[in-house]
Amino acid sequence: MVVIVNKLDIKSLNKQELTEYLKLNGEKPYRASQVYEWLHVKLIQDYEEMSNIPKNLRSYLAENTDLKNLKLIRTLTSKTGETSKFLFQLEDDNLLECVLMKYHHGNSVCISSQVGCKMGCRFCASTLNGFERNLTASEMLNQIYMVQRITGERVSNVVVMGTGEPLDNYANLVTFIKLLSDENGLNISQRNITVSTCGLADKIRELAEENFQITLALSLHASNDAVRKELMPIANRYSIAEVLKACDDYFQKTGRRMTFEYSLIAGENDTPDLAKELSALLKGKNAHVNLIPVNPIKERDYKQSQGESIQKFKLILEKYGINVTIRREMGTDINAACGQLRKSYMEETS
Repeated sequence: MVVIVNKLDIKSLNKQELTEYLKLNGEKPYRASQVYEWLHVKLIQDYEEMSNIPKNLRSYLAENTDLKNLKLIRTLTSKTGETSKFLFQLEDDNLLECVLMKYHHGNSVCISSQVGCKMGCRFCASTLNGFERNLTASEMLNQIYMVQRITGERVSNVVVMGTGEPLDNYANLVTFIKLLSDENGLNISQRNITVSTCGLADKIRELAEENFQITLALSLHASNDAVRKELMPIANRYSIAEVLKACDDYFQKTGRRMTFEYSLIAGENDTPDLAKELSALLKGKNAHVNLIPVNPIKERDYKQSQGESIQKFKLILEKYGINVTIRREMGTDINAACGQLRKSYMEETS
């Protein structure tokens, strides 16, 4: 295990905080603007790349701050070239993964918010090796910054839907969103940022108070508590009614339409009766349902719903006036489900 000396995490500072920090070292505000641009626009990985910053200040920053970086361990790219999965190593040797998806409207990156996950969803590989720690705001940003450095292409959409429960890492998530959407940084519109949660009702309400313009996606995956408890342990803590009430409050506060993620698992949650039940549950809500054929993992017996069942489920929702789409499958040939690449690499190298 690598021992990391605790230094100031400079990339997690907003511009004002960076200005105040450098002011203590006798620096003028314009220096903070320059340093901030190097960190969040030019995406440097070493202070020596800051060509217009005096050597003494570069040395001071190198000695007193932690310029967190990721090391690329492995890249897998789908046959179509539309999807690439990256495995990165953190400074403490922990591993994380993120996925680049290329669409006609731009590049979307799905990032992780934690190393491992404690939520225990039965169909997800992210939870199989347990929970290690939260990612810092800078470590979340670095996934996007690395993808841009590797590809040379701009990322226009960000989805916090990889390994981990974002709202379980609340403070770092909020800092991350503010930095990512900062006009002095990458300036990615908050409307192009999606955060997924398995349903931490109290944190959903807290997030509403931030007045972000992001899209909140609830991983619902069931239309009643009994089925949800079989699939998602979090359902033992929060009932569907509690979570949906928090989602209603979120919409009332922000005006942002909710997305409900529903992973279709053959014989578990994809029957016509459950589709009707889901329709009744969501009727009248300003919401969108995203049906996801579940990515099978070898450690679980769950099977992906087949085409006919998926279409029937979708048609029932549409019949009852629910706005619904089926997520296009991308990256199944490169184990694109959350946590699979990290787990397979850990097994290889253990």
